[in-house]
Amino acid sequence: MSIEQFEKNLKSVFNEKNITVQFQLTENLSIMVYPKSFNKFEDNLFFIGKVDKYKYLFLLSPHGYFLNRFEGEALETNNSDLFIKKCYLTTANRKVVQSIFGFTIPKVVGLKNSFGFGDRLGLANAGHIRSLSGSNFFPILAQQSIRELARTNRQPEMVMDAAVWAVFQEGYKNGFGSDADHLKNTDDIDLMLNAGFTMFTFDPSEHVDNNADNYSEQELYKIASNLPWNDLKDSFPNAEKRYADKTFSITENFSINVTVNDFLRAYTKYGKAIAHIKKLFDYLASKTSTDKFEIEVSVDETESVTSPFEHFFFANELNRLNVKFISLAPRFIGDFEKGIDYKGSLDIFKSEYVKHLAITKYFGNYKISLHSGSDKFSVYRVIGSLKEAYTHVKTAGTSYLEALKVVAAKQPDLFRELLDFSRNLYETEKKSYHVSADIRKVPPAKELSNEQLIALFDSNDARQVLHVTFGRVLTDKNPDGSFLFKDKILQCLIENEETHYDFLIKHFHKHLEPFK
Repeated sequence: MSIEQFEKNLKSVFNEKNITVQFQLTENLSIMVYPKSFNKFEDNLFFIGKVDKYKYLFLLSPHGYFLNRFEGEALETNNSDLFIKKCYLTTANRKVVQSIFGFTIPKVVGLKNSFGFGDRLGLANAGHIRSLSGSNFFPILAQQSIRELARTNRQPEMVMDAAVWAVFQEGYKNGFGSDADHLKNTDDIDLMLNAGFTMFTFDPSEHVDNNADNYSEQELYKIASNLPWNDLKDSFPNAEKRYADKTFSITENFSINVTVNDFLRAYTKYGKAIAHIKKLFDYLASKTSTDKFEIEVSVDETESVTSPFEHFFFANELNRLNVKFISLAPRFIGDFEKGIDYKGSLDIFKSEYVKHLAITKYFGNYKISLHSGSDKFSVYRVIGSLKEAYTHVKTAGTSYLEALKVVAAKQPDLFRELLDFSRNLYETEKKSYHVSADIRKVPPAKELSNEQLIALFDSNDARQVLHVTFGRVLTDKNPDGSFLFKDKILQCLIENEETHYDFLIKHFHKHLEPFK
């Protein structure tokens, strides 16, 4: 068969849902092809297919030398003018694909609505892409925090690989982003920059003084006057002139009146954090061109709510220091716990969010970021009703929970083991997360029917117990060195790929629909 006939045959099996189709590749090899993955470069054909449930990149070319760029196995054909190679979905092969097809390279997002899809298992991104149908959100597909990498024993390259191969599989050519999340130091920056990430979320929480709200004015004055003013390219007297006893008119109906106490408290709370962000930004800018990256600043993991003035102050100081950022994640009023809906008054949240939104418009060059964004459906409806808002939503744990839901549906006995394992670890693993689950409300697995296992995913308590134990679930091993759960979970998802995607599509439609 000629390469032209191969191309014609591949195009003939195209379907919009990208359901795999059986395809006779050689006399001895039949594969399941993802129709949307078909791409052509010059006279070389590329597509992704499955052999015995495992995915490979297949290359067809009239030139044997072209295939030498890729790692893989040459396949025998009866056509001396056609060369075929079965290639593993490796980092090396991904980089070659990126050098050929621009749509597989993550982009800088800019000032538009965006949605972060964290994928801790590396198998969810195709479902994430499919869930975007009808949405105007720009997807951040390669997203992982340093904490998640550590807890899952993954490398940044693995996160990028999973995103790029999903983009290629789905033929997704509308662009995607990549978020190196919760970076705390320059080593974190190097790690993620070398893996090709384009968005860098700076987390200065270790430099925030969470006790600032409790200090006396005398204590505030002492701390603020001894801040690293050289690093801030400023002085205490100049800062005092800028803020103390000043009024900032944000809109016709919204002004911020700053007292001396407000000024002192803001600098005490955030002064060192701002200096640290400046250090990280300058370091990153020294490593690559500023048009090749964008910055998000996260202050959401602080103990106290970010007031409108503190938001204004933070943004104003970053602008003064020429730190260019595309989004800022405040610590909002109410509770943004992991894996469940918002807790708090939506009326109060909306009134405060409108103020934060007005501040972004005052400066005019960034968007509000919603961290712990998984399953905050009531908040989505509030923000979605504010049509002029630019928003970034960041999720991660909710995709992991959908994966476990597939396990519960398809392999309930495995899920029972996993549930009891998570119950036993919850009190230890919850310490670094904002959660409130009551373990007494999550029954032992033996007390639950198969149907009740599925119903657990509608329980706030069960969701959080499963959410915070992901690191141990994915890394703990048996005495023989094999993984206790990880490989079994991955195998279940591979064997039930379309079910996994369907669960994700349905779940993320609930996330995205309120913003339409």
